[in-house]
Amino acid sequence: MPDVDFRSLPIDEAIAWLGEHGEPADPRPDLDTASLVSRFPHIAGVVVDEVVIEGARGRVPARVYADAGAPPSGRALVWVHGGAFIGGHLDMPESHWLALELAARGIPVLTLDYTKCLRGVHFPVPSDDVLAGWRFAREHASDLFGVDEDDVLLGGASAGGNLTAGAVARLRDANEPTPSGLVLVYPVVHPNGPDASAVVDLDSPQGVLALNFAGSTGGLADPHAFAALGPVGGFPATLVVVCEHDPLRPSGEAFHLQLRDAGVATQLHIEAGADHGHINEPSDPAAGPTVEAIAQWIRSQS
Repeated sequence: MPDVDFRSLPIDEAIAWLGEHGEPADPRPDLDTASLVSRFPHIAGVVVDEVVIEGARGRVPARVYADAGAPPSGRALVWVHGGAFIGGHLDMPESHWLALELAARGIPVLTLDYTKCLRGVHFPVPSDDVLAGWRFAREHASDLFGVDEDDVLLGGASAGGNLTAGAVARLRDANEPTPSGLVLVYPVVHPNGPDASAVVDLDSPQGVLALNFAGSTGGLADPHAFAALGPVGGFPATLVVVCEHDPLRPSGEAFHLQLRDAGVATQLHIEAGADHGHINEPSDPAAGPTVEAIAQWIRSQS
């Protein structure tokens, strides 16, 4: 594999590079489970199991996290990581570490991966994977989590926040059961996240990523691809976490207001001093407070 930092490439070139070479290993040396347990001893009791979920186009990678010794919250979470729809995986801290932390607090978690928008893949493929994982979690809630199917929440970060919000809209519009709650961490639910708008410059990095996800200019207006573009009545109670220094913060804040105005019980948590992606770095001083805010909100839904 060429010694290239794809993050330094223009967005369109980075998409092509990832499609050809795949995502490189994270160079940080302290993100494996043993290192995380050494740094955060309270997560030592969490058991992690691989789960097989069959989606419409093949296997959806997933893991379940549970700590039998933690006081049960009575709730469980299906969680979807971010990565601009082109990267990310179950080992990244935004997925693995967050799930370990929540499980140690008595909130069992099913983490989901999804097909990336590379090599001609676009919406609804990753959304379909999330829906497959959600349906599996609900159907097997008792075995996976020890809770009732109606006590399972859904959530995600960044692109994962987009996918989970869009999944709720799709479930609602199909008259399927929706989650008992929704957790959105620095979500991007507009084609133009920095302006919380449907109007996007297709030559900008945000525009390139949005179009790569949507698959066409017409798809940029799809409310199932970008939940903020459609009605939000019928959404469950929602926690929206945004970061003080995140240029994509307007998208989450606008969505919170949109939910509130539609009569949805919604709470906005602004993480002081944080930037986009901060829960993907466990040592970030703002990461722990965000995890605790998520856990407290989920417990409050019981």
